[in-house]
Amino acid sequence: MAAEGEYESILCVKPDVNVYRIPPRASNRAYRAADWKLDSPDWSGRMRITAKGQMAIVKLEDKVSGELFAQAPITEYPGVSVETVSDSSRYFVLRIQDDSGRSAFIGVGFEDRGDAFDFNVSLQDHFKWVKQENEISKNAHLVDSGPKLDLGFKEGQTITLNIGQGRKKDKPRPLSSGGFGLLPPPPGGKIVPPPLSGPSNHNIMPQTGDTATACLLELDSSNSNTVVQSNASSDLWGDFSAPASSVPPSSRPENAGNWMQF
Repeated sequence: MAAEGEYESILCVKPDVNVYRIPPRASNRAYRAADWKLDSPDWSGRMRITAKGQMAIVKLEDKVSGELFAQAPITEYPGVSVETVSDSSRYFVLRIQDDSGRSAFIGVGFEDRGDAFDFNVSLQDHFKWVKQENEISKNAHLVDSGPKLDLGFKEGQTITLNIGQGRKKDKPRPLSSGGFGLLPPPPGGKIVPPPLSGPSNHNIMPQTGDTATACLLELDSSNSNTVVQSNASSDLWGDFSAPASSVPPSSRPENAGNWMQF
């Protein structure tokens, strides 16, 4: 039963529902809506399904005044308080109960199949929630009844903390003057010397004339054009080795004596 301090919530409201007086059950077979007088219901009104604690209550009320016609407290579903019929999904059998504890079985039906579906789902969802709450409460009781883990310090027990002794950080590698770190050579390897400079850009012209007097003169080692000229009858060094006395007198400057005075 619901406790006095619990609030009542509304699960579902259906404005049109019919109530039928059903004959007593002669055997254990299921109820059949075809045995009822479906064309002439004994009462018509609205249905309101509420929940108070773990119990659901189906209330049949007047559409206009809201006066209570009958109510059916439900503690489990499916169960004795609400049963389905074997020949239709729109009709159910309710066990109504008054304040004095007397109970009776009546038939209820919906004109719309969707209203019957909502009625069924509302009760299923509520009692699914009740089942989950019972499991949670049971598990919590088992945890409380089990031995508790004592994580407190015993008398005389101490603990030591090492503060400021973290991992040593790696020292940064020294940088070169250019600001870039030097990579170490590969282990066990040899340093390969840099490749030689490319071929020089010399243009050599072939010799002409006698091969005995050929000579190569290299004027620029990086980018020069070497021209080799040969002549069997001329001396290559004649113009540079000839003394000043060999120059004809007519070609000497007239004021050569001025150099001696200076």
